[in-house]
Amino acid sequence: MANTTIDLNSNNNEHLNERLDCLETRNAFQDDIIEQLNVELATHQEEIADLKYQLKLISGRIKELRPNEGGDNDVEPPPPHY
Repeated sequence: MANTTIDLNSNNNEHLNERLDCLETRNAFQDDIIEQLNVELATHQEEIADLKYQLKLISGRIKELRPNEGGDNDVEPPPPHY
């Protein structure tokens, strides 16, 4: 009976060790993925900031090119089918 108990404990310990190894592997994989996502997010944030800056520049240039005559009178009326 004692040998059976030792065998069960040994099997249980092996099973727990396998589960622990599996969890540690998954955790390491998830840490790596989180780091990759963090780098990608930082890159996207920089690109968005750059695009916002470029959009502001373009918007400013468009405003400079618009004639300031007449204000709302320059808007064309809608076509007759409206």
